[in-house]
Amino acid sequence: MAIILGIESSCDDTSASICIDGKICSNIIANQAIHQKYGGVIPELASRVHQQNIIPAVHQAIADAKIHKNDIDAVAFTRGPGLLGSLIVGTSFAKAFALANNLPLIEVNHMQAHILAHFIDNMPSFPFICLTVSGGHTQIVLVRDYFDMEVVGQTTDDAAGEAFDKTAKLLGLPYPGGPLIDKYAKEGNKFAFQFPEPQIPGLDFSFSGLKTSIMYFVRDRVKDDPDFLQNNLADVCASVQERIISILLNKLKKAATQFDINNIAIAGGVSANSGLRAALNQVAVELNWNVFIPKFEYCTDNAAMIAIAGYYKFLNKDFVGQDVAPMARMKF
Repeated sequence: MAIILGIESSCDDTSASICIDGKICSNIIANQAIHQKYGGVIPELASRVHQQNIIPAVHQAIADAKIHKNDIDAVAFTRGPGLLGSLIVGTSFAKAFALANNLPLIEVNHMQAHILAHFIDNMPSFPFICLTVSGGHTQIVLVRDYFDMEVVGQTTDDAAGEAFDKTAKLLGLPYPGGPLIDKYAKEGNKFAFQFPEPQIPGLDFSFSGLKTSIMYFVRDRVKDDPDFLQNNLADVCASVQERIISILLNKLKKAATQFDINNIAIAGGVSANSGLRAALNQVAVELNWNVFIPKFEYCTDNAAMIAIAGYYKFLNKDFVGQDVAPMARMKF
């Protein structure tokens, strides 16, 4: 039996999870509401709140799994990428817990963990292609094995999640705005307004030009009609979401054709978007794809994905020493 404690602290969610022989037995997530009044995550505040939340989160994860801390066989933690201050809190706690209990340490790449979240419930067959979309990353990854992954396409500037959140801010919506765009989009006409699709070669993405286009669109429409957003919010949200989704799926189709793979997965915070999920399932029917989407609770930042990644690394005895340090930027 292998019992893994997973710890996630890459941004503003403090999370702890217990994985027993590949099964997630608890997954505690402590959110940080403090950032809402600032319209975005403040790194220094995030670090401080992580310090407050991490011990209660770990304690609750152990209690919910109905085990004792002495039963734990290893500690897996997010080494990066992420906010350095936040990563320091999680890494420091993991090292201290492991040292105090004479346990091995397992470093986990946050983006790899998002992909491995698929192995919590529904296990895709190798090889598969995974579109990982979050506030900080947008990547197309060719997954040949649990830790044999190759980034074959990525954003050249901004991430899809950032495009959602920055658009929400332009529309006067509170942080985090991405889920609100998804909410209002359900009530709007996605063909009401047309936004450009960047012509980026290969499998790479770009969202900076789209954000600029939306900014000028909102500026000009509000200048002509001060009540424009109030009267057309749902249609604007639906149209913006439709364009972001089309950018993502067009590249995903290209990747599936290029590598001749029909096992397709999505991961990361934006994979919780209902519009993206619906569109992907529709394309899957048209192109005969086998689609894999994690449960909502495993899409956003969570320690269950760290624990499951740690479990597979534990089986390979892939451990690190106490001199390990967090990395704000970390490649596959």
